[in-house]
Amino acid sequence: MLRVNDYHVAYGQSEVLHGLDFALESNEILAIMGRNGMGKSTLMKAVMGVIPSRAGSISVGETDISNMKSHQRVAAGLAYVPQGRWIFSALTVEENIQTGLAISGRKQVPDDIYELFPVLREMRHRRGGNLSGGQQQQLAIARALATDPKVLLLDEPTEGIQPSIIRDMARVLKRIRDEHGLAIVVSEQVVSFALDVADRLLVLENGHIVHEELRAAVDEEKIAGYLTV
Repeated sequence: MLRVNDYHVAYGQSEVLHGLDFALESNEILAIMGRNGMGKSTLMKAVMGVIPSRAGSISVGETDISNMKSHQRVAAGLAYVPQGRWIFSALTVEENIQTGLAISGRKQVPDDIYELFPVLREMRHRRGGNLSGGQQQQLAIARALATDPKVLLLDEPTEGIQPSIIRDMARVLKRIRDEHGLAIVVSEQVVSFALDVADRLLVLENGHIVHEELRAAVDEEKIAGYLTV
């Protein structure tokens, strides 16, 4: 569903990602792990078209999106929840979700989105800026799902969120995978969350993939070692 091939990204003359290769199937959650500054957020932004790549290709299904603008990538099936969530604080919960409907052509927020996030149904007339951090994260994911994506990208979704909400988020992401058939990419530093949610893990270090493993075979100590400063 998502294929990244020989992918290079640079800031000016300084290359940050060095020829990354990975693929993701439908109904699969991939956790991309690594310390701060290792290239996780850069990868997410580049895949979404927020920052340009230097070389390589990206495809969603059979569609090469390498030269597409961000809004074209959304139309091709990518959805992105950035680090920090970036919801519209002045809009209501329902209005926030509705901003994602233009791509899908729907007028009403689908019931299945509110079924995934019951608290958003209860608070649908409340302004987004009045929600807690965890509720805003749920709102950002709901808005992304409103675009009816094939691939969902989440950048550091657990940042600033309390443990009980993190556990709920893991359950919801697995439900989205199973019920909607999505491919989900999560960039993450919290090992417990990644191990709870992912089917497969990659570790980024200095812009290279240095480790890849199926969740069922993961050596937790080894993964934690990569994240130790």
